[in-house]
Amino acid sequence: MITLLSKLFIKDRKNYTDPGVRRQYGVLCGGLGIFLNIVLFVGKFIAGSLAASVAITADAFNNLSDAGSSIVSLIGFKLSGQKPDPQHPYGHGRLEYISGLIVSMVIIVMGFELMKSSFEKIIHPEDTTFSWVSIGILVASILVKLYMFIYNRLTAKKISSVAMKATSVDSLTDCIATFAALIAMFAGKLFDLKIDGWCGMVVSLFVLYSGLSSAKETISPLLGQPPEKELVDEIEKTVMAHGEIIGIHDLVVHDYGPGRLMMSLHAEVPSDGDILEIHDIIDNIEKELNAKFGCEAVVHMDPVMTDDDETNDLKKRVSAIIGEIDKELKMHDFRIVSGSTHTNVLFDVVVPFKFRMNDKELVETIENKLNENAEKKYYAVVNIDRSYV
Repeated sequence: MITLLSKLFIKDRKNYTDPGVRRQYGVLCGGLGIFLNIVLFVGKFIAGSLAASVAITADAFNNLSDAGSSIVSLIGFKLSGQKPDPQHPYGHGRLEYISGLIVSMVIIVMGFELMKSSFEKIIHPEDTTFSWVSIGILVASILVKLYMFIYNRLTAKKISSVAMKATSVDSLTDCIATFAALIAMFAGKLFDLKIDGWCGMVVSLFVLYSGLSSAKETISPLLGQPPEKELVDEIEKTVMAHGEIIGIHDLVVHDYGPGRLMMSLHAEVPSDGDILEIHDIIDNIEKELNAKFGCEAVVHMDPVMTDDDETNDLKKRVSAIIGEIDKELKMHDFRIVSGSTHTNVLFDVVVPFKFRMNDKELVETIENKLNENAEKKYYAVVNIDRSYV
């Protein structure tokens, strides 16, 4: 149905990175979710009343809350698509993450409510009334929710939406909750077992886990998570495709919502090159990054010496020392200042967040190893960086 509706209402529907296309997919899926969840609420409420089942009735109100979640998602997509303004120059894209977080909170609240009602049913068990009408409604509900899970999941992958992914998780938990209600009804009919409350309790735990997992996925981009490795590799590949670039470092990617990235990086270039020509190359790289990733890119030019034997030899030695300390360490911006009594060796080291040494210990270790069996004195002047990718 989503495929058919997207063909009818979304122009250029396969251009998933376009903010306008993403917004239309979000509105389309949100609107369909509202309609289907209201239909399911009515059907399950009737089934729960006929069967006198707390699990089914709770699941019905869960569908009603899902309709509210779909409204939140729809509004989130609409608002996130607003153009930048003086108060929000980076756009409103993170509203999509916030809407996903709200959906996750709704899932968690419903999990607690279902746990409460299930606990009461465990303490005071009641017979459930077996009804083929209720069974039919529940089976139909499972099929509808399974369909909603599939189309939300597939659409979330296409447009890279954490909000829609949270909605898909909600649909999956509904499938499991309804299936548990079915089990409780058949157990009561065939074996006279009053497990309605226990089934509801198991489902509530699963719902809580799903809600917490979804919340984590939406909170991470709001707090500032590192970019995906595939994106980092593609950025490096794009920049290094230019032969004049020796290396890159200090890559930082800021995410202001899907399709709204800002990135900066340092590109190492030969210090003896034509500065005007290299500056032109840097400008072209920025334009290429902007076009390829739909972002605002800033590239800083770092000139490095490539034709000095002493610098190159020391660079190899320091690189080997750093590799012995930890293979995760990375070095850049290497240069030396030679004097009659000693030589200052200046460079930056990118240190992982879980690195075992503190900054002072690392610098002392590098300097001690550098001066082992050395003919002259070396002082390590090290700037410690942290990786943002």
